[in-house]
Amino acid sequence: MVSAKLRIGIIGAGTTGVYLATLLARQGYQVDLFERSPHPRAEGCGILLVTAGMKALHEGNPQMCQKLINLGVAVKTFEFRNLRDQLVNLESVSYEENELPGLLVHRGAILNTLLEELPPNCLHLNAQFKSAIQSDQGVIAYFSDGSYWKGDLLIGSDGIYSKVREFVVPGVQPIYLGDIVWRGVVSDTIFCTDGNFMVYVRGRGIYGNFFDIGNGLTHWGFFIEKDQEKHEVGTPQPKNIAIPPEELAKLPERPRAIIESTPQDQISCRFSYDIDPLPQLYSGRILLLGDAAHAKSPTRARGMTAGFEDALALSHYLNSKTNVDEALEAFQAERMPIVHEYQRTSREVSRKIGRSHKKISTSSASK
Repeated sequence: MVSAKLRIGIIGAGTTGVYLATLLARQGYQVDLFERSPHPRAEGCGILLVTAGMKALHEGNPQMCQKLINLGVAVKTFEFRNLRDQLVNLESVSYEENELPGLLVHRGAILNTLLEELPPNCLHLNAQFKSAIQSDQGVIAYFSDGSYWKGDLLIGSDGIYSKVREFVVPGVQPIYLGDIVWRGVVSDTIFCTDGNFMVYVRGRGIYGNFFDIGNGLTHWGFFIEKDQEKHEVGTPQPKNIAIPPEELAKLPERPRAIIESTPQDQISCRFSYDIDPLPQLYSGRILLLGDAAHAKSPTRARGMTAGFEDALALSHYLNSKTNVDEALEAFQAERMPIVHEYQRTSREVSRKIGRSHKKISTSSASK
């Protein structure tokens, strides 16, 4: 086992960073978790956490995993409908006894459950990462308020717009997937219930999805293709974040009413991006996890799952290898082929369902 005196800093208190911090703290490491916001960002919408992600949580902390199961609902059916509200396909999901389910749950429920596992004084808020330097003595991370942290291993779990990534693979730019996505959560006890996951399709693509996340709540997502203006390239969201009425009108009455009943301040709007597969996941004593390392199209629902898998794998290698360098090398050897496959296949699905991203080649996008 790598020495328990190891000082580990984690940038980004999203689900990946918090889960990793809980695992490493339980193994006895000195962990500091830094978040730029004044409070953990538990807002957000619904998540389909596939069985692989549930397994990564269960292996690391079975009691916490059970808490999450109690807060969400197991997915039971996938229902596909056209824009005339006609049923196209219905797939039922069954589980063996004691099998972990695919879980439909609010993102906030996941993050808050993870935060409960953090030890006192581990989380540092209002900590905006600025830069880092490495030497034979370790890593120093500097923050915008003039403070700094000094330790043995720095981990970037700060998302697709990662600042830490510049110190591992500089110059990475998010690649636009060709669509704008609106999401929301609304009270609903009639339309989408009992573990149902509904998808409204148009042509080869998805126009909207709706799924039960338990507690009388339904998550919805609405998607339209749009070319970006020059001033929008690389930005998180369009200047005009309102759903175009003419697009919303294409949905049948029932799902349209769900979206229209959502208060505007509870609707998020984002451009969809991914990044090209990185040539490495670490440099020296700086490592990337989650979306900072492999942000991907959401088409395979592997975003949060991949982050949980990363966290579990790293905790295992730090526990089983004799030094940090061996642990990082083993981690990269295992995880890089897996996350590259997630990225590749997620892009392929994006192309197949007709998004504008199909026109962009990996080579041209990375120039």
